[in-house]
Amino acid sequence: MQHLWLIPALPLAGFLVNGIFGRRVSKGVINLVAIGSVALSFVWVLKTLAALGPLETPHVERYFTWIESGILSVPVEFAVDRLTAVMLLVVTGVGLLIHIYSIGYMGHEGGYHRFFAFMNLFMFFMLTLVLANNYLLMFVGWEGVGLSSYLLIGFYFLRKSATTAANKAFIVNRIGDFGFSLAMFLMVVRLGGLDFPRVFSAAQAMPRETDPGLLTLIALLLFVGATGKSAQIPLYVWLPDAMEGPTPVSALIHAATMVTAGVYMIARSAPLYQQAPIAMDVVAVVGLATAFVAATIGLTQFDIKKVFAYSTVSQLGYMMLAVGVGAYAGGIFHLVTHAFFKALLFLGAGSVIHALAGEQDLRKMGGLRRKIPVTFATLVCAGVAIAGIPPFSGFFSKDEILLAAHHHAPWLYWVGVLTAAMTAFYVFRAIFLAFFGDYQGEHHPHESPPSMLGPLVVLAAFSLAGGFLPVSRFLEPLFPAGEAHHDPALVVVSVIAGLLGLGLAWYLYVARRGLADRIAARLGALYQVVYNKYFVDELYNAAIVQPVVKGSEALLWRRMDAGVIDGAVNGIASRARAIGAVLRLMQSGNIRSYAAWVLMGSVVALIALGFSGGAR
Repeated sequence: MQHLWLIPALPLAGFLVNGIFGRRVSKGVINLVAIGSVALSFVWVLKTLAALGPLETPHVERYFTWIESGILSVPVEFAVDRLTAVMLLVVTGVGLLIHIYSIGYMGHEGGYHRFFAFMNLFMFFMLTLVLANNYLLMFVGWEGVGLSSYLLIGFYFLRKSATTAANKAFIVNRIGDFGFSLAMFLMVVRLGGLDFPRVFSAAQAMPRETDPGLLTLIALLLFVGATGKSAQIPLYVWLPDAMEGPTPVSALIHAATMVTAGVYMIARSAPLYQQAPIAMDVVAVVGLATAFVAATIGLTQFDIKKVFAYSTVSQLGYMMLAVGVGAYAGGIFHLVTHAFFKALLFLGAGSVIHALAGEQDLRKMGGLRRKIPVTFATLVCAGVAIAGIPPFSGFFSKDEILLAAHHHAPWLYWVGVLTAAMTAFYVFRAIFLAFFGDYQGEHHPHESPPSMLGPLVVLAAFSLAGGFLPVSRFLEPLFPAGEAHHDPALVVVSVIAGLLGLGLAWYLYVARRGLADRIAARLGALYQVVYNKYFVDELYNAAIVQPVVKGSEALLWRRMDAGVIDGAVNGIASRARAIGAVLRLMQSGNIRSYAAWVLMGSVVALIALGFSGGAR
């Protein structure tokens, strides 16, 4: 027994302590509780993995039976295998760095204890999701990270934009989660349960589906859940708006951990997806389409956090492409390297925003490399990593995905290469706009405090060297063996694409600054369509949101609520009032009136008795 429950329980304790007592204690105590609980969780992960050794078989701990009904038995059960081990290290390790960074970034914000309580709550649910050994317990963590995301996106609840973004994220994710729920119902009815071993053994006992069938339907419904959580087409629209939350939230939840939950869930469900190749093709195509579309939008944005938000959507598409073509280990490898360089991009953006007193518009920056040199250097490290420049981390994981995609279907590779070129372009476009040229802002930039710079430096080191971590080799025993794909020519092409994107960004935003604006003006309507994110939000608003709102107002409110429900209640009240008005006359307080009522009652009683006697 390794007491796996302690891994999520420690952040949960931090949430309870800061949530209950945070108002009454100092920031130092809040920091000690919030960061100490995550640090202890990270240490317990290291201790547990060291004790379990190479994890040739999963280590399972069963605590109690949660649900027992008919054929359904759902225990509270945690398990650790190689995939879980990787995810635990990413969640607790990167989470710890971002918690430390938050000390400096959130130091002057109101609701300090509330922020750290919510961050700890997120860690609890994310670790529960990762450790769960059945789909229902995973779903508890899945919904919990959604709740935490809602709370943290809307952290600045006095801002209308923040509460709107939080509601949008919550509602869009409920759509995806409905698909996940339906998949679980089907598993219970047709596969006999929800625990991973039972579901996977039942699926593998069935023939591989060349035509759509039960397994394809379950896999696609699970993918609906993943499209919500991991921001894939058509449910990606919530993630860019989620940047309304504090920047550490963007780094932890909306870049490094929660948004990768969909990728993790599909990789965890690999035995099921292997039996449903049609579903895998859908995952690959949707992932690649998401990567491409989000990358094009990232080319035109000027909010530094929005640029990196669309970059996150695009990179999540890459991960989906990987698991869709069966490169599960490669997809998780990219999840790991992405956690390093994308957390660094967001935290670096936060350092820039901190230096400029909240300014996020790239057009009001410029020339910052001399004013905040450490932030500049670390962001360059993240940039070369995500651009896939060898020998930095993104090069290894991205090319593993592209080679697998080429083996599956060459056109997937070429679209992926074009997306990689755009990725390099828009990331370095943001870096060149912020750090080169003349300063365009009104504030006096200053470098961030050590509590913020320390995590940046650590993440920069992992962004540069993380590609040498043997993640894929470590995970290979878990997943179906695939053919080796090693083609130096294809690797060279993808590297050249990244370098071309970087070089073009330098040419347009450093060497010929201003040329990009003239090109945008010449593109006219096409540029405006991409700049306005293909008007997808407007389309959803016109086709879905407004009809639902107006239909609800006309039918549910005015007819059902006001007409039927209120009408029935108000009608009863009117009748009662009318009867009461008559009865009130009997309680006038006038003795003569009472005598008259007594006389009238006596007459009525005598008449009644007379009729009664006559009848006998």
